[in-house]
Parts: sequence; structure tokens; C-alpha cells
Amino acid sequence: MQKPSSRTPALPAAVLIASGSILSLASGAFAQSSDWKADAISPVTNPIFFEDPQINSEIRPIFAWHNIGDDLGTGGAAQLYAIQARWAVTDRLAIIATKDGYINLDPDVGIPADDGWADIAAGVKYAVIDNKDAQFILTPGITFEFPTGNSRVFQGNGDGTWNPFISAGKGFGNLRFLANFGAIIPNDGDEESTQLHYSAQIDYTVCRYFIPFAAWNAFTVISEGKGLPVDFEGFDLFNFGSSKADGMTQSVLGVGFRSRLLDRLDFGFAYEFPVSQPEGLFGDRFTFDFIWRF
Repeated sequence: MQKPSSRTPALPAAVLIASGSILSLASGAFAQSSDWKADAISPVTNPIFFEDPQINSEIRPIFAWHNIGDDLGTGGAAQLYAIQARWAVTDRLAIIATKDGYINLDPDVGIPADDGWADIAAGVKYAVIDNKDAQFILTPGITFEFPTGNSRVFQGNGDGTWNPFISAGKGFGNLRFLANFGAIIPNDGDEESTQLHYSAQIDYTVCRYFIPFAAWNAFTVISEGKGLPVDFEGFDLFNFGSSKADGMTQSVLGVGFRSRLLDRLDFGFAYEFPVSQPEGLFGDRFTFDFIWRF
């Protein structure tokens, strides 16, 4: 065996010195706020159910281009145009409007192309723990989805659904973790399925204009309905009340970034793709949003 060169240790030493210099420059260029939440970002993926634990007043326009998965047998795509709103009544309590908008369905075969309004969902959330020193926030909440949408885009079925949830955020300097867990509980279990949903995100502030993240979102059917005879559900936007989906879990991964364009204006982009079978409706999805806080 060849004897190691006496100069070998110089390489890791040089790497450590260079890394330390880069980190020193970065810490000076991207100084952290005294409040870790000021640097934290909201989720981009799963916008209806992945609720930010922070309490903010904001307007959030959203556009999503969703390619329909092969399991439905139609191909094609769907688009969503929506605007969410949140109002911080106090520094711990917020009223939230999480679902609305207009849906455009454009399948290749099987069903006709159509468009119409989505259901409307709104509720409240309350930060029961907001520990600045520990960089930790814990926020439970609840929303109710009203069946106000158009049936031609698979909305308006059932008697509404409840979504009790809990969201949490933890910071480690420029690195942060977000998590959310909740349940979709329909008033009419025949028309819509009962499901659990869970989400997680890790993000890192490189600079204010580039905050990359990776996210995971999943839905599990715990009580199927008596609707469409398929073995999958409609993920976040649709609830088919599928009659063959009991126990089914759909999960997707997402990557993207946020950019803090102004102190009160964020831009977000995400790309999501399925990582479980069946894929159901989920071919892949591109999501774009802005968040204006006031």
C-alpha cells in the first residue's frame, strides 16, 4: 500500500479555511433579523392545507398548472387561479381564507373540457406557543369548506368538510423546518372521503432573493365515500368520495424557492411530483404565488 504523502493534511485544512472564510462573508452579507420569524418563509406547495404557523395579515394570489396523472385515464391538465387572505386579529389569532378561485379542466380524452368556481374554505388559527428565544411556534386551527363550487369541475358535492389542523415551525438560524398535520372530515361521508393530511418542509436562507426549500405532502383515506369507483382521491383540490380508496396514501415531493422581493412582498415557485402509487390525479404540478403582507 502506498504511503500517504506528508502534504495530504494540507488539503482538508485548506478546505476548512476556505469554508470558514465563505461562511464569515455570508454571515456578514445576510445578517439575521432579531426575530427569526422575520426571515422565515411560508409554504408554496399544498397551498390549501399546508398552513403557515405564523400569524400575519396578507393577500396571496396563486396560480397552479397541474398535469393530470395517468390513473384517471384522461391525460391533459388543470389550472387553478386563486387568492388566499389572512387577517391577524391579534399577534396570536388570525382569520384565514384558504380555498377559493377558478378551475380550468382541460383533459385530453374521456371527459369534456370545462371550467368553474372552486369551493370556499375559511376558518381561524391561534398560536398557542410562540417562543422567540427557542425559535419555535405551534399553531392549531380549523377551517370549514363550503360546497359552493361548480359540479362540472368536481366541486360543490357533499355538505361541507371540516379541517382541524396543527402547524409548527422551528428555526436554526438560516435553516428552518415546518410541519403540518390535520384531518378532512366531511359532514356527508357518502359524498366525500375522510382523510388525514400531513406536510413537511425544510428551507434555508442563502440570501433574501433566494430561499430554496424541499417539501413533502401526503393524504391518507381513512374512510372512503360512495362516489367515483376509483382507488385514489383528488389530493388537495378535489374530494371525489371515491368508493375504492380506503387506506390509500398519495404522497408527493416538491422543490422550489422563495424570493423576498420587498420587505413585505414574497414570490414563490414550486415543482411537485408523485412518489407513491397510485398516482391518481397527480402527474406533476407547477405553482407560482406572491404574498403581500400588511
